[in-house]
Amino acid sequence: MKTTVVWKEKVAFLGKSESGHTVRMDSAVEKGGDNSGPSPMELMLISLGGCTGMDVVAFLKKRRVEPTGLEIEIEAERAKEHPQVYTKATILYKIKGEGIKESDVKWAVELSQNKYCSVTAMFARTAKIDFRWKIN
Repeated sequence: MKTTVVWKEKVAFLGKSESGHTVRMDSAVEKGGDNSGPSPMELMLISLGGCTGMDVVAFLKKRRVEPTGLEIEIEAERAKEHPQVYTKATILYKIKGEGIKESDVKWAVELSQNKYCSVTAMFARTAKIDFRWKIN
């Protein structure tokens, strides 16, 4: 896997993935940026949600469960000292759909969190990760 990150102005950067997608990163005005995009640390949380979300939807569909919606909220805490890594993350899966069983959601979320989500695996090296879910 490969990426290219190019400085644009102030503290803004444009990242380009190997597959050709771009994402703009920036910082808040009080940190010298223009707030024109998420910060790199915000992108890490977004990546965590995207990774586990893709897993959960795929795993539910394997069980012939068809969710009509999935929203993932993540709250995280960082260390006070540099490099200020994430130390705690709480993930809330909000799953919508008819007839979705608690046991199917539990299975899908735990499989993602404990085995398949590579972003979770990286986070877990520095952060305690808690997760829960709500159906409908």
